[in-house]
Amino acid sequence: MRWMQKTAAAATIAAFGVTGSYAQAPTGEPIKVGILHSLSGTMAISETTLKDAMLMLIDEQNKKGGVLGRPLEAVVVDPASDWPLFAEKARELISQNDVAAVFGCWTSVSRKSVLPVFKELNSILFYPVQYEGEESERNVFYTGAAPNQQAIPAVDYLMDEGVKRWVLEGTDYVYPRTTNKILEQYLKDKGVAAEDIIVNYTPFGFSDWQTEVSRIKEFGSAGKKTAVVSTVNGDANVPFYKELANQGVAATDIPVVAFSVGEEELAGIDTGPLVGHLAAWNYFQSVDTPENEEFIAKWHEFIGNDERVTNDPMEAHYIGFNMWVKAVEKAGTTDADAVIDALPGIEQANLTGGTSKMLPNHHITKPVLIGEINDEGQFDVVSETDDLVPGDAWSDFLPESKKLEADWVDLKCGNYDTEAKKCLGDAATSN
Repeated sequence: MRWMQKTAAAATIAAFGVTGSYAQAPTGEPIKVGILHSLSGTMAISETTLKDAMLMLIDEQNKKGGVLGRPLEAVVVDPASDWPLFAEKARELISQNDVAAVFGCWTSVSRKSVLPVFKELNSILFYPVQYEGEESERNVFYTGAAPNQQAIPAVDYLMDEGVKRWVLEGTDYVYPRTTNKILEQYLKDKGVAAEDIIVNYTPFGFSDWQTEVSRIKEFGSAGKKTAVVSTVNGDANVPFYKELANQGVAATDIPVVAFSVGEEELAGIDTGPLVGHLAAWNYFQSVDTPENEEFIAKWHEFIGNDERVTNDPMEAHYIGFNMWVKAVEKAGTTDADAVIDALPGIEQANLTGGTSKMLPNHHITKPVLIGEINDEGQFDVVSETDDLVPGDAWSDFLPESKKLEADWVDLKCGNYDTEAKKCLGDAATSN
């Protein structure tokens, strides 16, 4: 029993980066940390939990003595799933509230909205959600998955399972469109005929899925194994999965692999008929490691509800926040330039048992997991990469992108043209 107690204590230390007992309470002027997540509107179903996770991480860090001996103070704003409002709220956080860094955004359109603000005001954004790649900004650190850390491995998994026909179903904005552009080219490079691929987009908050699900069923009736690759985002997922169940689309017939559906989204769905459908992420709550067990326990204690789930973007914030703390301590200051320079090379234990590293392209190394929905609303891991996968800022499968390299350490450039031997700067490919 004593050995088990010591092991649990060690796991707590590993999970939260504590190097000793809780430190003396921090003093002095607070270091403000911005939290930029939608607490209302169509994306609140996904983003509210990320706000809560950040509050937990800040609370835990203050118990350890804060940062540089100073307490952290969370500054929470609600951009309300309104993309232009994200930019306004980002400017408010940086200019009016003088935050040292911002943790936020979910959709790529919200991230694209705030990019000019972070560049103009030279602040730091930690972005915790899977995205389409095709970007590397000096002021942004991407702790979610790039396509080679989620979308490509998911398609490879389905190909190994015998899938021959593909429905690329997405919400109509930059992330699904660019991801599907990459995937469509990747599938064709793998020998998939154009007639075996269909692509469809629906608006944010879309609810009338009857016609589209009927179309998916018809496309899947051609005698070839068919799968849906879903980049549907936000609360539109609830009626989408309900309509799949209503029309009897089972995972054994046409499996759906989702890139934006995790434990939080499943909490609002009757998952019984969805058992066997898939999601690709870099973390699942069901991962059995001491680090994850301790993280979940801390989450339930902080939130006061043992039914609240964890998910992949929460882990991305956990990794990014702890990397930021280490970089500030390394730099000895919260100055943006010093912290940006200190971040590449910083390592942080993730919750799946490995150690993630911040790369010169401002992406991190991550494992890739494929999970299958079970009848408890959780995911059973059915596939996992042997090693952590480095995030690619630019896709190797798009002609205009494969020649580009991002390196903010040696090249000081997010889009270096390896053929022309020059940095493209703001003239780079934009999606």
